[in-house]
Amino acid sequence: MGRVTERRKVIRIRDGAVSSRPDTLVAEEPLEIRLNGRPLAITMRTPGDDFALAAGFLVSEGVLATASDLENIVYCAGATADGSNTYNVVDVRTAPGVVIPDITLERNVYTTSSCGLCGKASLDAVRTTARHPLADTPPLRLEPELLASLPDRLRAAQRVFDRTGGLHAAALFDEEGEPLDVREDVGRHNAVDKVVGRALQGGRLPLSRTILLVSGRASFELAQKAVMAGIPVLAAVSAPSSLAVDLAAETGLTLVGFLRGGSMNVYAGEDRIALRTAAARG
Repeated sequence: MGRVTERRKVIRIRDGAVSSRPDTLVAEEPLEIRLNGRPLAITMRTPGDDFALAAGFLVSEGVLATASDLENIVYCAGATADGSNTYNVVDVRTAPGVVIPDITLERNVYTTSSCGLCGKASLDAVRTTARHPLADTPPLRLEPELLASLPDRLRAAQRVFDRTGGLHAAALFDEEGEPLDVREDVGRHNAVDKVVGRALQGGRLPLSRTILLVSGRASFELAQKAVMAGIPVLAAVSAPSSLAVDLAAETGLTLVGFLRGGSMNVYAGEDRIALRTAAARG
């Protein structure tokens, strides 16, 4: 199985001085996801938590919603012409009776570590296929101070980032701000899939009383993944896209961007944030 990091020779130039030394880089390898034996998607990812990544990806596709929908996930033996196992191909088998959405089998997607599910932006599709409607989630009320504390907690848990500086991270917190899971990957959407997939494997979906924090921007794909997993709050340290805001407003997702220090922007779902308390303190 591939390693999370690799070593490469680098020429360093510092204040005119030149030296040669090994550097630690984040590993990036392709992962092909097959569904019931049929090729479905290829993503560039950091090896590790591959089964969780595949499961989380299929949650966002509307294929899996609970642990009972999943029969098993295996690496494909004989993935190459000589019959060897590259550990870069996984096959997800759904439980008997699970209905596969037509849209999933009709498209064969190549996803990169930067684009997510390019070309699949459809507000109506997410709204109609979500099996954990956010309107049905229990009431959740968060203090701005609690949200402001989360980026430091995420950063403290990024062990591989400290060595490479080249990874995105996604963290799941409970309503008290305690971390439930933190995953890193070269692709921001992969990091979220790993968090969601591990929750599905543990029988914890829907994640109705949690907060998802991502280390970069909040794209449509990440908002989609939060909605499909039943996560009511998505926070990002950078900006959201316009389509992410539209999706949040359509589905009832609380979307927070530019979460840095004590400041943040709330783009949708402000009813879950204790704004009056914050205004009174200000």
